[in-house]
Amino acid sequence: MTTTDARTVVAPVRARTATGTATVRRKQGFQHGGWFVAPFLVLFALFVIWPLLRGVHLSFTDANISGDATHFIGLDNYREAFDDPLVWESLGHSAYFTLLVVPCITVLAFLLAMLAHHIERVTWLWRLCFFAPFLLPSTVAANLWQWLFNPGTGMVNHVFGIETAWLNDKSYAMLAVVICTLWWTVGFSFLLYLAAFQSIPAHLYEAAELDGANAWHRTVRITLPMLRHITGLVLALQVLASLQVFDQAVVMTDFLPGPEGSTRTFVQYTLEEGFTSYRVGYASAISVIFFVIIAAVALARMWLLRNREEGGR
Repeated sequence: MTTTDARTVVAPVRARTATGTATVRRKQGFQHGGWFVAPFLVLFALFVIWPLLRGVHLSFTDANISGDATHFIGLDNYREAFDDPLVWESLGHSAYFTLLVVPCITVLAFLLAMLAHHIERVTWLWRLCFFAPFLLPSTVAANLWQWLFNPGTGMVNHVFGIETAWLNDKSYAMLAVVICTLWWTVGFSFLLYLAAFQSIPAHLYEAAELDGANAWHRTVRITLPMLRHITGLVLALQVLASLQVFDQAVVMTDFLPGPEGSTRTFVQYTLEEGFTSYRVGYASAISVIFFVIIAAVALARMWLLRNREEGGR
């Protein structure tokens, strides 16, 4: 056998040996790594997967919170939900809240981050002031703004010299919840934008300034394009969070649906059916419908992002 023939025979053997060794190492690595992720997987299955599957199962039954015998009723709960005007009304309130909050909080967070990024004195104080409300529990923020919107002793009416019953008027109740939410949650989006501002190379602004670009042109041609990914993230997170609004709307209206039901959100209506009307099966069906809506919004965002990235290539 010549040297060339020997090499021809040995090369495939070495390749198979290397492949087999790599496979064994991957299996060993997975076995060792699996012990580290096992606690999380157990807790995830116990507190997320199992309740989800249990809720889907209950949505096909007439289960109630009293523990009486449960019967399978098929799609009756879903048919009732689609014919229930309060389902669509509460969903409309959640959508209206989302349409008000998301654009405002995105623009406000961007402006605050730009301001904090360019301030040179006592920078830490400004950043703390903008972010601090986000650290408050939802009930604290809601109770604070409930007092501020009080028609008799509240500071809002006193400062602006008006006599508006904010939380007792259906025309202003949801707006009051929106204002509270903007003040309370803008700090999170502000922090994301601030981190993105700090990642923009300074030489881009210097080059643009040398070319004669003013502040507006630098913002439009450099800042906004460089922040498009973080803006997409902020929009997606805010849409998903706003659709699930519950805490501040309930606390500010003393755990009631607001004047003429004007602040009853989808989540609140689900809890009312489950824990006030004791209709666990029907509440589960509403929850499943809401889960599908949230999942559709998340998947639509992922699809748009993927198409944008492919188009950019």
